[in-house]
Amino acid sequence: MTATAKKRTYLSATSIGLMTAAAVVTSLRGLPLLAKEEMTMFVYLAFTVIFYLIPASLISAELGGAFADRRGGIYTWVGEAFGNRWGFLAIWLQWIQNVVWYPVALTFGAAAIAYTIGRPELATNGVYVGVFCIVAYWLATWVVLQGVEVFARIANWTFIIGTIVPGFVLLALLAYWIYTGHALGWQHLKDPALSAAGHARYWPAIHGFGTIAFLAGIVLLFAGVEVQAVHVMDMRSPSRGYPAAIGLGAIISILIFALGALPIAGILPYEKISLQSGVFDTFAAVITDIWHMQWLVSVLSLLVGVGAISGVLAWLGSPSRGLLETAHEGELPPVLQAKNKQGMPTHILLVQGVIVTLMSCFYFVIKDVSVAFFLISAMTIALYLIAYMLMYAAAIKLRYSAPDLERPFTVPGGIVGMWIFAGVGLAGVVFSFVVSFFPPDQLPVGSPAMYIGLVTLGIVVFGGVPLIIHHVRRSNWAAPADAPVLAAAAAK
Repeated sequence: MTATAKKRTYLSATSIGLMTAAAVVTSLRGLPLLAKEEMTMFVYLAFTVIFYLIPASLISAELGGAFADRRGGIYTWVGEAFGNRWGFLAIWLQWIQNVVWYPVALTFGAAAIAYTIGRPELATNGVYVGVFCIVAYWLATWVVLQGVEVFARIANWTFIIGTIVPGFVLLALLAYWIYTGHALGWQHLKDPALSAAGHARYWPAIHGFGTIAFLAGIVLLFAGVEVQAVHVMDMRSPSRGYPAAIGLGAIISILIFALGALPIAGILPYEKISLQSGVFDTFAAVITDIWHMQWLVSVLSLLVGVGAISGVLAWLGSPSRGLLETAHEGELPPVLQAKNKQGMPTHILLVQGVIVTLMSCFYFVIKDVSVAFFLISAMTIALYLIAYMLMYAAAIKLRYSAPDLERPFTVPGGIVGMWIFAGVGLAGVVFSFVVSFFPPDQLPVGSPAMYIGLVTLGIVVFGGVPLIIHHVRRSNWAAPADAPVLAAAAAK
């Protein structure tokens, strides 16, 4: 055994589980979106858990364990079932939707830092937000380039202190709010459209797809349960540890979202719940307005900002490594196959960094980007849901085409159970995919036809690129599995 092999550091199931939760939750950014639904949030959460989280967790645990000796994640799973073309499409969709998502996630981090320094008005300042997104993203990229052991450790600790700790504080504030006899926000709704009876509604008032357009966004809050599958070879016993990690990450994610949104909905009146500042306003409603401890709000806001960056770290290293694995099958052009001595895909990270930088520059020139970014988010939601459709279909197909494949963990119920769980998951993502084409009633998106056209155009363009790359690929694109540098390009 070599000295290098002796010093190798393995990732534990707990570490992968925390990275999974960090990739799913990313930050507390999604809590106000759930809180805005008041008590109907539990209907949306139940839909998401039943039709998305449970099937996605079980399916990815089976596929991750079955292919524990191979990197590539969803690329390997779909590729084994339907061929490399569709595997490449799946991993590409998983990767490209994140490139668009990073500026949105870092916007929340920018707002957190603005509250930290006592300048909340900066959260709506385009120059400040744009500069923050660019600087924070490139710092996160530098951390990821140091290797999986480094960024995994940092991502896990920043997730704990930046997401879990503030989440517990929110729960403590709600307990104090109830104990001191304050009225709960959802008990006194004044808008008849929200509750004809004047109190909390427990079932959504559905008047068309536009009224539930946020459902796709809520489903996307839980996206990423499968993304850490590219790290299975970094585990000492991946066939047993990976399924355990997936289960741990899923449970933590459910608890954070379900328990974290309640304090916002309970402490803030409905009309004061802001999708951007709801978390910080909840802190201030108790800590500043009652306890007069503004410094503590600043500390908690800083932690939340750290949590936002933690989510970016959790996503930065995984889809890009999965995309790099396609190079061994000749799917990537040689220029994108470079990786450093830590095994991180340097050129892929640099390319997506340039794209994120250009997108962040929109803040410099567009005053109101909320509608524009919701449109872009709708595109990314639809793209990611297509990847999940492919994953569910691959799981069913492999039960027939590879019945003897060793599966350390299997979806309960045999082939019937696979059809039930994968079928339920497929139905959920197809429904959410359809909903993503409908503009939400809550936002002034303008022409519905233009909205649908832009979402469709985004799907066609972003979904078509990998199919074109696959079609024009060359035989000399394939890279050796252990190539530490850009071997194909050097030969050229």
